[in-house]
Amino acid sequence: MPSLNITFTDDELEAVRAAAAAEGKSLKQFVHDLPLREQQRLQFVRYAISWGEQHRGEFDDAFPDEMPPADRRQGAEAA
Repeated sequence: MPSLNITFTDDELEAVRAAAAAEGKSLKQFVHDLPLREQQRLQFVRYAISWGEQHRGEFDDAFPDEMPPADRRQGAEAA
């Protein structure tokens, strides 16, 4: 199975060890899971942005005093 050798400073390695311990994981499992979690986070953010864009009009209609409507320019852009 492929593997990686990753170089950390002493301080970085101590921080990674502390983060792994806080999650109750071994250092190896914690480092293995990091890129997978980042991939899931990015997928979630992309979906959330898409969902927000699709529902922006509904928000503007439901809460007209909360924020300017999405199609209205703001600040220096309006000038």
